[in-house]
Order: sequence, then C-alpha cells, then structure tokens
Amino acid sequence: MKYNFEYIKQSIKSFESKKRYLHTLGVAYEAYKLGLLFMPEKAEKLFTTGLLHDITKDFKTDWHLNFCQEAGIKIDYDNLVPKLLHSKTGCEFSKRIFSDELIDDEIYSGILYHTTGRENMTVFEALVYLADYIEPGRTFVDCVLLRKYFYDNLKGCICEKDRLEVLRRTIVFSFDLTIKNLLEERKAIDEDTIKARNYFLKNETFCKKAEE
Repeated sequence: MKYNFEYIKQSIKSFESKKRYLHTLGVAYEAYKLGLLFMPEKAEKLFTTGLLHDITKDFKTDWHLNFCQEAGIKIDYDNLVPKLLHSKTGCEFSKRIFSDELIDDEIYSGILYHTTGRENMTVFEALVYLADYIEPGRTFVDCVLLRKYFYDNLKGCICEKDRLEVLRRTIVFSFDLTIKNLLEERKAIDEDTIKARNYFLKNETFCKKAEE
C-alpha cells in the first residue's frame, strides 16, 4: 500500500500543538529507523503509525470520555488514568478520519498499545512503543537512559536473533523504568503494562514476526 505521508501530516497538524507535532514527527522517523532494522518491509507502515499515535493526545479529558461512550470503548472508571485515554481514542479516531484500508488491524493495535504495551505484544507494536519512548526529542532522563541502553547493546549484533533479544531486554527495561516512576508517584499501574512486562520477561523466544 502507498501511504500519503504529506496528507497525513497536514491532517494531524490540525489536532496537535506545535510541541506535540514535533514529537510526533520524531516518533515517526524513529519508528521508520527501527523498522529498517527489524522489519524493513513494514518501515513505511511503522512511519505512518508513528504519525498517528498521538492524534488525540491534546484533546481534553471530557472529549475522550464522551468519545469512548459514543464509540463503545470500555473504560475502567475506578482506575481511570486520563493520559492513557488517547491510546484508546486515537486508534478509533484515526479509523474514522482516514480509510479502513489505511488503518488496518496492525496500525490500529500499534496506536492502541503504544503507551501501555500488552501481553503477547507483536514486534510491530513493540517498535511503535519503543519509538515513542526513545525518539531523539525526548530529554527526560529515563528516555535518554533507555535510548543509550538500546543502541549501545545493538552495536555488534550481526543477526536478527541477537537484535530481537536486545529489543526484548530493552522493552523489559522500559517497563521497569515506567513502573518504578509510577510506584514512586503512588499512581495506578495499568494491568496491560504488568502483563506486558511479565510476557517479555518470561518469553525469551518472543522473537517472532508480527504477522503471527
């Protein structure tokens, strides 16, 4: 499929602040870069998912709640974390703004799980998640630390199996950092994040292509 990147860029610009848009571009290009390393046949698709991942991030909480109700998206109100809502609304909103042909199941899930991760996460989803965490514009100490960890460990990897193992260990490290911060701030931890960490921690053979 051919992706009309300029059309997508112009569309999301109307929904995002300048700061958010710059982050979005950073994620898209990082996702493309990671795609060339892990699944070059889907590099452009990863770029597209990166462009769309935060499409509703700047919307108000009330908008997200109303959209979820209208779209039939389930929300756990007892453990509501407003900043996670954009993942749930972003995939469905993108599907409505763009065509079903563009927002296929893989792009949809890439947007849906780019913040929390999930059990049985695919390589495609993991690359979108990692791109969001380590894109060059992120200067938060954990982002800098994870970016260095990933690229330092990637040096010298000459086969796909070794690269995927670095990816697996990096994803586990990212969840460790996220969970540590949430515990220190006494904030709720999304169940998908716990399940995702356990999945990556236990499954050293996670290294399977996303088409499974």
